Amino acid sequence: MDLDLTGRVAVITGASSGIGEATARTLAAHGAQVLLLARRLDRIAAIQQEIAAAGGIALAVECDVTDPAGLNRASVAARELGRADILVNNAGVMLISPFEAGHVREWHQMLDVNLRGVFDTTNAFLDALTDGGGDIVNVSSVAGRQTGPGAAAYCATKWGLNGWSDALRKELLHRGVRVGLVEPGAVATELTDHITHDEARERAKRELETEQTLDPQDIADAILFMVSRPAHAAVNEMLVRPATQA
Repeated sequence: MDLDLTGRVAVITGASSGIGEATARTLAAHGAQVLLLARRLDRIAAIQQEIAAAGGIALAVECDVTDPAGLNRASVAARELGRADILVNNAGVMLISPFEAGHVREWHQMLDVNLRGVFDTTNAFLDALTDGGGDIVNVSSVAGRQTGPGAAAYCATKWGLNGWSDALRKELLHRGVRVGLVEPGAVATELTDHITHDEARERAKRELETEQTLDPQDIADAILFMVSRPAHAAVNEMLVRPATQA
C-alpha cells in the first residue's frame, strides 16, 4: 500500500499534543512537509526540531484558530513550504458539564473552537487547497453520532461539524478537494484535563482509566490512510473506537 506523501504540504491545527502531534509526526515520517499550528509555541517548536532531527521538514507557527488574523498569517507562512494541499482540522475542546450547570462561557468557547475555528481555518487555506486539489480532514468525535447526558453542548458542536463536513464535501467535489471526517472514540489525550465541572471531569477521567482507550497514533494512522489514497478514491468518513467501546 502506497502511503508516500512526498511533495505534499500538510497543515495541522492543535499540533502541540495528542492527535495533532501524532498526526504531524506521522505525516512528516511519510514525506509530507508539515505546518504545525497551536497556541503553545514552545511545544510545537520542540516538535519541529524533533521532526527535523529525524530528517523531516516542519514549520511551527503560533496560532489560535479563533483568531482570523492569526490564521491569515499562518496561511502566508505556509507558503515557505509550498502549496498547502492537506489540512487537518484537529484543534478542539471538550468542556463537558450538565446543561443546567449553566457554563455559558464554555458553551461559547466550544462553539468558537470546534465550529467557528474550523470554518475560519478552512477559509484561510481554501484558495491553496482548490488551486490544484488536496484533502481536508476534520477531526470530530463519536459524540457527533451519539449523545449522552452532561455533554449536550459538546455533542452539538460535533454533530454540527459532521453536517458541515458532508455539505462541504459536496461543494468541493469538482474542485479536486476531498473532505474527510474522522470520528474518534475514547482516546488518551489532554481533553479531559480542561473540564472545569468537578463531577464531569472525574467521571471522564475514571472512564479513561477503567476502559480501553485508543492511542493518538491510532487516529494519526487513520488520517494518513485517508489522505494517501489515490486521486480517484475518497474515504469520506472513518469511525475509530476502542474494540471494547459500546
